[in-house]
Amino acid sequence: MAQQDTEQEQAERGQAGVLPVDEEGFVVDTEDAEEREEAHRARGTARPITVVGNPVLHKECRDVTEFGPELAALVDDMFASQRAAEGVGLAANQIGVDLKVFVYDCQDDDGVRHVGVVCNPVLTELPAERRRLDDSNEGCLSVPTAYAATPRTDYAEVTGQDEQGHPVKVRGTGYFARCLQHETDHLYGYLYIDRLSKRDRKDALRQMAEGTPRYETVPND
Repeated sequence: MAQQDTEQEQAERGQAGVLPVDEEGFVVDTEDAEEREEAHRARGTARPITVVGNPVLHKECRDVTEFGPELAALVDDMFASQRAAEGVGLAANQIGVDLKVFVYDCQDDDGVRHVGVVCNPVLTELPAERRRLDDSNEGCLSVPTAYAATPRTDYAEVTGQDEQGHPVKVRGTGYFARCLQHETDHLYGYLYIDRLSKRDRKDALRQMAEGTPRYETVPND
């Protein structure tokens, strides 16, 4: 059995798995973004989106332990589902799958497009001096047609694994940072409305009840 490279050695070589990495070991998820997203989507099939009230959204998902063809097919379906619903990020439980994996196709505040996959994500705890809150509006495919101001840090780092099981680190600013935090929350059983006051949560659910989703959803029993 050949000895595997350490994460540091992979970073020094500029390749840590599916995507290249920079000198600090963070994935370079901006290269060939359009081509990579299109390839995933072409192989996948869009699935309906689960909505608030579905039990799979309200519990911590199972860790990904198998990094094979089934996971690859799931990732492809997630990209297809994300595009069909016009989303910028999608967690597996949003299409009814109890696994800790999310995909993203999201621009940051500078208009740079980021495309990638994170399995078993963990948000890095930031020191106080780096925790600047942004209370912009936030929405969710699983709470369709509703939006509410939701405080999030304007910078985020997530560690995890890519779809082949290689360790990854992803960082983002602005809107992309919000996306990373939002999708990680999903996999631990939290929706953005769980971070709102009772009044704001009630208002978001009212917006959802009065609106009509523009994509297929899974009916709650």
